[in-house]
Amino acid sequence: MTEIPEISDEQFASAVPRSLRNRLMAGNFESGSDVKALRQFIGLTQEQLAAAMGISVHTLRNWEQGRRHPEGPAIALLRIAARHPRLIRENLLSAA
Repeated sequence: MTEIPEISDEQFASAVPRSLRNRLMAGNFESGSDVKALRQFIGLTQEQLAAAMGISVHTLRNWEQGRRHPEGPAIALLRIAARHPRLIRENLLSAA
C-alpha cells in the first residue's frame, strides 16, 4: 500500500475548497475574498500576481478589498489562474 504524504502547513494554508475553486474556474468571483483566496492558492504576493497579470498592485488591492470587481479580460485571466496556477507562476518568471 502506498503511503499518502502529509501536506505541509504552507500547502494547507493555501488550500481552497473544491467548490470555491470550481466557482472561480467558471469566472464567478462574488467578493474580494475570492480574489484573495485565489492569489493565496497560487502562492503569490499581491505584487507578484499583479506583475504576472500585467495589472497594477492598486487594481489588485481594490479587487481584494471589494472596492472594485474584475471585469472582461481580467476575469478571463483569473479563470486561467484558477485552472492552471502554474502558468501564472511561470508567466511571472518570464516577465522578470
